[in-house]
Amino acid sequence: MKTNGLNQYNHVVAIGGGHGLGRVLSALSFLGPKLTGIVATTDNGGSTGRLRAEQDCIAWGDLRNCLSQLARRPSVGSLMFEYRFGGENELTGHNLGNLMLMALDELCVRPLDAVNLVRNFLNIDTRLIPMSEEPTHLVALQACGQSVFGEINVDKMQDTPIALSLDPEVQATCEACEAIRNAELIILGPGSFLTSIMPPLLLPKIAQALAESKAKVILVENLTKEPSSIANCSLEQKIDFCHQVLGLKIIDQVLCNGESSYQDGNVIYYPLRSSHHKGLHDRQALADALSYMVKETGSSSAVEVSAKLI
Repeated sequence: MKTNGLNQYNHVVAIGGGHGLGRVLSALSFLGPKLTGIVATTDNGGSTGRLRAEQDCIAWGDLRNCLSQLARRPSVGSLMFEYRFGGENELTGHNLGNLMLMALDELCVRPLDAVNLVRNFLNIDTRLIPMSEEPTHLVALQACGQSVFGEINVDKMQDTPIALSLDPEVQATCEACEAIRNAELIILGPGSFLTSIMPPLLLPKIAQALAESKAKVILVENLTKEPSSIANCSLEQKIDFCHQVLGLKIIDQVLCNGESSYQDGNVIYYPLRSSHHKGLHDRQALADALSYMVKETGSSSAVEVSAKLI
């Protein structure tokens, strides 16, 4: 195990959504309370989408996925949280974890309280924070001037959007901004670039917190091409898109899968693919690669260790 490089940090933040963020969090779960996940809440598909349409709530699916991947296995709690109803009735297709989180949200003062209650129930030390506690949707602007509403439709776009926004405009969770400002290491991805990584970065206060943070920022690239319009973009184009949206350059290094370990500028290649599933990062390899990357530069300010990627 080569994760000693990560143990130097007291505040590590991972930002994203979907299965990718959960994979990173589970790979780094040995950090315990020193690790914080900031989770996208704009999904509008599946069980989550149905709940949003009926209850006007935040998207619970990515939070549930992260909680599930962090839960100790096997356990009755984790199995219950991931249970999906079958049959042919109103519950069909709904995930019990989503329903539990929504019910707790209605009983609690804030969605973050609901997440923390489930964390305690599942004995999870890693902190999880929704990017916002107010419902919002992802909107993409096309080159022709037309807007595409909702994550599901954004993922179906043929051409890469020229801009992204949130509708309605909402406030970032204050705890998420504080975690970013205090972070020593920030990890973006892997996951859907437009619909998992970008939504939290669209919040002005999160962008401001990133500008104020002195953390080293690492983007973890996907193992395979996404089934979305971003697949037409190179790594450099994606980084440039991210920096244009934020209005500042934040990404110091990129971690990509490779047949062997080597470095090309600020891009690090490392064998990351799971032997069990070609579309998933191997948890231990991911932790080892990130440890190697931070050991190379130590815990100094990101601005000091390298020029931001263009």
